[in-house]
Amino acid sequence: MSVLSFTSVSVRFGGNTPAVNGVSLEVKPGEIFGIVGESGSGKSTLANAVMGLLPGTAQVAGSIAVNGREVLGLDEPSLRQIRGAEVAMIFQDASASLDPTWSVGDQIAETIRAHGPVRSAEAKARAIALMEEVGIPDAPRRYSDVPHRFSGGMRQRIVIAAAVANNPKLLIADEPTTALDVTLQAQVLALIDRLRRSHGTTVLLITHDLGVVAQVCDRVGVMYGGKLLEVASASDLFARPSHPYTRALLAANPAGAPRGSRLPVIPSEWSVESLPAAEASNG
Repeated sequence: MSVLSFTSVSVRFGGNTPAVNGVSLEVKPGEIFGIVGESGSGKSTLANAVMGLLPGTAQVAGSIAVNGREVLGLDEPSLRQIRGAEVAMIFQDASASLDPTWSVGDQIAETIRAHGPVRSAEAKARAIALMEEVGIPDAPRRYSDVPHRFSGGMRQRIVIAAAVANNPKLLIADEPTTALDVTLQAQVLALIDRLRRSHGTTVLLITHDLGVVAQVCDRVGVMYGGKLLEVASASDLFARPSHPYTRALLAANPAGAPRGSRLPVIPSEWSVESLPAAEASNG
């Protein structure tokens, strides 16, 4: 059974053009599945739909199942039971994800206690163990520190620790390295991959960075204009891209381009309607 399944999912915020347009996709247990696309392609909207975090004005059609359970249409209490326990999310801005007035350790411990009858001392011990697991030095002492006393990379590690606190089957990482420098990006990606293996977690990684995709993803879906255009293994995507948009996107990557040369331009005459979507069987 797939950990995450999208069937003909569309999302509209009013107007004639959907933000997500008929996406069908299966995410397999234990894999890191990357969704790549430029800004406005619909990738974060798709992720927020899984978590039930879309605004009330959003009109969502189709089906989204987590571990075989339909999540579209669930009420807020039911969604709260799923969030953190079955599926958790890492946002790109760790500072916005953490309460600036509350110690980081207590924030992790509260996440643990929210999903089961755990005593305070047990939750604290588990939070410290998680802080150590994600690489926070001197975790017992730093448990009581507030977020601004940590660097950006350390804050992102705290957010990751909170996300995996209840061993969710699915971890959604929405641009988790955008605000970090290249060295910290590599460290955070390696951490997510290590936690995926040690916790048996499936990861849906949202990114616009092709380098991130190449580094950690098993399979990749390419989105443009709300459509899922291509699904392939990471190695096949870079070696043998099948969709014309994917080929144009890879050609526009500055990595390896001769210094001073102009990059190829993705054709402006392409409309969303002119680009065929990926077949559901590709999932």
